[in-house]
Amino acid sequence: MSYRTEEVAYVQPAQPAASAQAAQATQQRTTAEYRALDAAHHIHPFSDMGSLNRSGSRVIVKAQGVYLWDSEGNKVIDGMAGLWCVNVGYGRKELADAAYKQMQELPYYNTFFKTTHPPVIELSALLAELAPQPFNHFFYCNSGSEGNDTVLRIVHQYWATQGKHSKKFVISRKNGYHGSTIAGGTLGGMGYMHEQMPSKVENIVHIDQPYFFGEAEGNLTPEEFALARAQQLEAKILEIGADNVAAFIGEPFQGAGGVIFPASTYWPEIQRICRKYDILLVADEVIGGFARTGEWFAHQHFGFEPDLITLAKGLTSGYVPMGAVGLHDRVAKAIIENGDFNHGLTYSGHPVAAAVAVANLKLLRDEKIVERVKNDTGPYFQKQLRETFANHPIIGEISGAGLVAGLQLAQDPKARKRFANGGDVGTICRDFCFNGNLIMRATGDRMLLSPPLVINKLEIDEIVSKAKKAIDATAQQLGIS
Repeated sequence: MSYRTEEVAYVQPAQPAASAQAAQATQQRTTAEYRALDAAHHIHPFSDMGSLNRSGSRVIVKAQGVYLWDSEGNKVIDGMAGLWCVNVGYGRKELADAAYKQMQELPYYNTFFKTTHPPVIELSALLAELAPQPFNHFFYCNSGSEGNDTVLRIVHQYWATQGKHSKKFVISRKNGYHGSTIAGGTLGGMGYMHEQMPSKVENIVHIDQPYFFGEAEGNLTPEEFALARAQQLEAKILEIGADNVAAFIGEPFQGAGGVIFPASTYWPEIQRICRKYDILLVADEVIGGFARTGEWFAHQHFGFEPDLITLAKGLTSGYVPMGAVGLHDRVAKAIIENGDFNHGLTYSGHPVAAAVAVANLKLLRDEKIVERVKNDTGPYFQKQLRETFANHPIIGEISGAGLVAGLQLAQDPKARKRFANGGDVGTICRDFCFNGNLIMRATGDRMLLSPPLVINKLEIDEIVSKAKKAIDATAQQLGIS
């Protein structure tokens, strides 16, 4: 991609005189200047910085609805809602107004030392209204990663209150993703992350993921395979000893792992096993929560009942950082009635974040965005993808529900044969998308879509059309037709 050097000419709101000169200087930077400063001072997440600095970052300067604009004026449709998070779309004045008003009234105060404030009270009450019963209590943090750290603390504290101190092990899944802190990264089953974490958290073990296309052998049906993978949990519990296992954690569908949706037999069996052996069941709803599948929470789509839920991303639609953990009443009661819970963060329940979250959740509720995803745009999105790629020479499967989907790139779709260099093929496809002004993520050899929930059908058509051009170009480059 070539980068021009014209001045950026987007309009900014009026600013105080003291900052006008600085703003003007920023506005006049060329793309090349932005890229040079970025390379000189900024370490990006999950990036090969040497390679990125040689090629140069794309500078995003503006967003509205489902679209982004870069510093060269290119209009890009965001098929990933940022990082799975901008649920109500970009440019919602209601959220900006909520933040501005709260900053004027109470920009910050903590919730330590027997204090609270109206925004966090209102948010907690609203979440209790929207979440399935009996989730009536919430602990706040800054991100999904911190939420899953908090889950570990709650799980261990819960079992301590029950006098079952031997329950220390937490079981997770390979290729699951639960954040990037040491605890979250250990909980997750991403091998490439573990390689850079010699100081992993102890007492965390993993079972296999329910990834039918990539890992099923023989003539198993998707339902038989999912059941067998769920039953690995029981085998692992018996191996460790039920008296030593505290919890199982999983994303209802694996997000960063490739939008992997297990067959209908999976979660009922996981829940049955957890109940049988008295083990807490944790749903990581960081990606799936707040209407992504057409339900308020993804575990409702799959029909199981967790004991703890981790929330973030769509909680504020990404406008400000915030995470939370929802506690089932029986877990909350044990924590509340048994002394100090010695965990907290400077920004737990931050008033500005809470105010924005309240405004965001009211938009999802009052504009009936959840219902629209479930009954209208979600089914349309899934239908368009499946019809467009039904017989594509390098698409092996399409998984998803609502406004989230994973497209499996495959060398031989009918034989479920993946590319030997699948990550390279995914990168080729992602770059075709990027150059075609579509944001579609690659996880290995799976292409992922998760657009803002306010997307309309014409915008869905645009995403599907641009995705097809990119996937067609990938097939052509590979010599497959």
